[in-house]
Amino acid sequence: MGKPTGFMEYQREDDHSIPEKERIKNFQEFHTPLNPEESRTQAARCMNCGVPMCQSALKLKGMVTGCPLHNLIPEWNDEIYHDHLPEALSRLLKTSNFPEFTGRVCPALCEKACICGLNESPVTVHNNELYLIENGFAQGLMRPRIPKVRSGKQIAVIGAGPSGLAVADQLNHRGHCVTVFERDDRIGGLLMYGIPNMKLDKKVIERRKKLMEKEGVIFKTNADIGNNVSASDILHDFDAVALCCGAKRPRPLSVAGADSTDGVHFAVDFLKSTTRSLLDEKLKKGTFISASGKHVVIIGGGDTGNDCVGTCIRHGCKSVTQLEMMPKPPADRLPSNPWPEWPKVLKTDYGQEEAISCFGQDPRVYETTVKELITKNGKLTAVKTVKVRFENRQLVEIPGTEQTIKCELLLIAAGFIGCQPYTAEAFGVKLSERGTVETPEHPYKTNIEKVFTAGDMHRGQSLVVWAITEGRACAREIDQYLMGYSNM
Repeated sequence: MGKPTGFMEYQREDDHSIPEKERIKNFQEFHTPLNPEESRTQAARCMNCGVPMCQSALKLKGMVTGCPLHNLIPEWNDEIYHDHLPEALSRLLKTSNFPEFTGRVCPALCEKACICGLNESPVTVHNNELYLIENGFAQGLMRPRIPKVRSGKQIAVIGAGPSGLAVADQLNHRGHCVTVFERDDRIGGLLMYGIPNMKLDKKVIERRKKLMEKEGVIFKTNADIGNNVSASDILHDFDAVALCCGAKRPRPLSVAGADSTDGVHFAVDFLKSTTRSLLDEKLKKGTFISASGKHVVIIGGGDTGNDCVGTCIRHGCKSVTQLEMMPKPPADRLPSNPWPEWPKVLKTDYGQEEAISCFGQDPRVYETTVKELITKNGKLTAVKTVKVRFENRQLVEIPGTEQTIKCELLLIAAGFIGCQPYTAEAFGVKLSERGTVETPEHPYKTNIEKVFTAGDMHRGQSLVVWAITEGRACAREIDQYLMGYSNM
């Protein structure tokens, strides 16, 4: 433990943020890191608990608190405090493949379980993790680790999202030969096209790709298994296959005309069009779904909905409203939700902060959904909303609460209902009622010989950190299958 009294002497200090009205002028990342001395001070707050809940991934009342990767958080915080950054990075990389991703987009399950947070603010684990990996790249510590011996085994990973990348990274370092097939023009999956650039700069993904290529991983983009690439050829050419295609079937809006009205889009399509245009066309007019000058309504109060809010504001929308079917969470923990459970409290994210700054009010409207689309000549002009509540686990409308809101762009960010089935069907693997791939024999092995699965395609829509966790576990199972044992 670096400083036994650190948690009593120092207050939490987060990375700095560019003011809202400045950062909305572009799509650049807007958090600026603390300097090295400030980071050491924050690491000194780690209490080196006898039972560090931060790395536990403990499931309480159906929700997980603590890091699913079981990161050795007290150990590398101690090394940061003593300014042993190479040693700290080594401890971090022992359990985490891509800290540069989770350090940007993870909701920090570790911090929610931090014992320091029981009475004070938790340790800045999330920021410390990002500080370590970015310093590692800056100081040349992230050098290619090329296996000295190759097994000769060939593995195909289908999907280059976080779970697929984790499978590939683990098996490549084990000495197997890995080829990653990605249907899009760039790797990353939801990291690339589901998360906006201001939250995760795409240069970070490209940097990791180059490192993995130097280590021996082969990436093949625009390779859509089940369409332009044959699944039978993959099964013939490779010793094992990992299906990591994500959960990309968006939940539809059950309102008449939602699938045919001009101005209604799924959030994933909206965000993807912006990122692709930003990278290829520098947001040239007409190359993306634009919110410029429009009244926007977003259905969904989660992270994707918040990302849509921030993106619409950067487009120059006229107004933005975010609808959430659930009640507004409390500002503080209720007695029924004690630490270390996941805190079910109100969170105001960057998009909502920007909306408050630009429009003077929180964009979120709770216990509300869209009931009807109002159009003119086939184009969306407004939506009729209605208040709702849950009765006996059923969503019911509250009579007399209808309102009409101007809306030229409606974005559906209501989550996902499983994988797009065609790739799974091409391999002949079974799907569950939830639209996920079934693994009846082992945690990650499908009903088809030598075919495995991981990530959202396996567990359903979830967090990046869970995708990486599943990818690591799936890689170990594949290694066991191929070699008869595993030292991973």
